[in-house]
Amino acid sequence: MNEKEGYGLSGKVAFITGGTGGICSEIAQTLGEHGAKVAIGMHRKPADEVMEEFRKKGIEGLVVKADVLDKKGLEKSANQVLDAFGRIDILINGAGGNKPEATTSRGLPFFDLPEDAVRCVFELNFLGTFLASQVFGKLMADRKEGVILNISSMNAFCPLTNIPAYSAAKAAINNFTQWLAVHMCQNYSEKIRVNAIAPGFLLTEQNRYLLRDKRGKLTQRGERILEHTPMGRFGEPKDLIGAVLWLVSPLSAYVTGTVIPIDGGFSAYSGV
Repeated sequence: MNEKEGYGLSGKVAFITGGTGGICSEIAQTLGEHGAKVAIGMHRKPADEVMEEFRKKGIEGLVVKADVLDKKGLEKSANQVLDAFGRIDILINGAGGNKPEATTSRGLPFFDLPEDAVRCVFELNFLGTFLASQVFGKLMADRKEGVILNISSMNAFCPLTNIPAYSAAKAAINNFTQWLAVHMCQNYSEKIRVNAIAPGFLLTEQNRYLLRDKRGKLTQRGERILEHTPMGRFGEPKDLIGAVLWLVSPLSAYVTGTVIPIDGGFSAYSGV
């Protein structure tokens, strides 16, 4: 048995919301390389680049339109995946993000944060996870097995400055992950597992500008982050892969209701 066969993902079907983002596209390709059939849910961003990588690597994949805040649309997406692959074994709730309009600054104090921006960030991250878990979790409940993996953040444990809506939404995801894990086990099947990963500070296109300036020099925020990261570096999407493979595979069959920090030791360091 080789390493890829050891994860037991061959023939499994995974649906990933936000699948064209830097983190989730890496996850999608890795699951496909380990034998899973991968359906990517996208809302706006084109998936051509991801699908081209699928074709190069011989991954059986599918792209469907999926707005995580549209429950009927998610149900339609689920039916498209079922029509194509016949089943759904894994849901990864990867859609999320922040907005500058929901971020405090010298020019935008907390007291002036616009309600619509705060609502948008909270709903995208938390409600999007909630609704997708309803739609795809129902299919798992009917089959009596499945895996849901949520994407949390270090913000959930210790909120960062300037991003109150994003931090609150990720904290809600932690709580919801634990709640749903218990609910699925007690009411439907102990073979339905719900967990989350909590990435630390990854150097992705979405937040690169916050961590390094145009010359590649660390920003003040970037310096403070590395000072509090024992490993002394930013993470990369590939740093999440080991934990993801473990949590969605039978290797973690007795693991549910957990939130795994993947942060270079950030959450373990008190600063002294």
